Amino acid sequence: MRRATYTETRTTYGEVGATQAPDLMQYPPSGFTPAEYRTRVGHGDARFEAAWIATMTWQIQRRSGIEVRVDDVPPLEEGQYSPVTFDENGAPVDAAHWTRSADEARFAPDGTPLLTAGTTATLTIEAYGRKVEAPVRVVYVIDEPKRKGFAYGTLDGHPESGEESWIVDQTDDGSVWLSIRSFSRPSSLRWKLVEPFMKRTQALYTRRYLRSLSIAEPGPEPETDLDAAAITAAEAPETAPEDPTLRRLDD
Repeated sequence: MRRATYTETRTTYGEVGATQAPDLMQYPPSGFTPAEYRTRVGHGDARFEAAWIATMTWQIQRRSGIEVRVDDVPPLEEGQYSPVTFDENGAPVDAAHWTRSADEARFAPDGTPLLTAGTTATLTIEAYGRKVEAPVRVVYVIDEPKRKGFAYGTLDGHPESGEESWIVDQTDDGSVWLSIRSFSRPSSLRWKLVEPFMKRTQALYTRRYLRSLSIAEPGPEPETDLDAAAITAAEAPETAPEDPTLRRLDD
């Protein structure tokens, strides 16, 4: 592992942790396009555990056809980075800080190693017959009893600049949900020139993400057209359709 990259590389944007801001969709970081999705992926405690473990072991990405190569994992003594947090009105309530992590924070109940804040990885994404490498760093981890997930930020060499988060939560009725939030823009003029193609690729992978944790459940098929919803939201996030199985968080 290249531990030197952990301390020497920086994200390609300054608003680390902004995917946690309650008003992200209304007031995204200047120059960035925000997006937000929420979909139901099952019900019950066992389903919640399976979903968050999959999320915290890169399975959302891998199940969506993305190759994940972990390049660097920070040593235990370096702890985890916690970005600034916000209250429900969008005001910052806790400054960014480092905390030392206990050994058990690195493993799921079944012993599966979990990703941790500070981990760097290279994602290989295939689009239009070409493979593109996209370096990222995990910038924060959510570890609450009924809410777990992470966000990564882009590093030099990524086609985009920005941040994306995947959070699994279980509501009081036992339903398990996956929420995806992001803000992004092309990382350079080269990528700006092919932005329409990038948006289509984002739409493709967004609908794969939304399906990656889903399981078949009794009852009628959901009426949501995930393909159309993801494409519409990618092209115009402010008009994403409202639906009980796929909806905007700010509705």
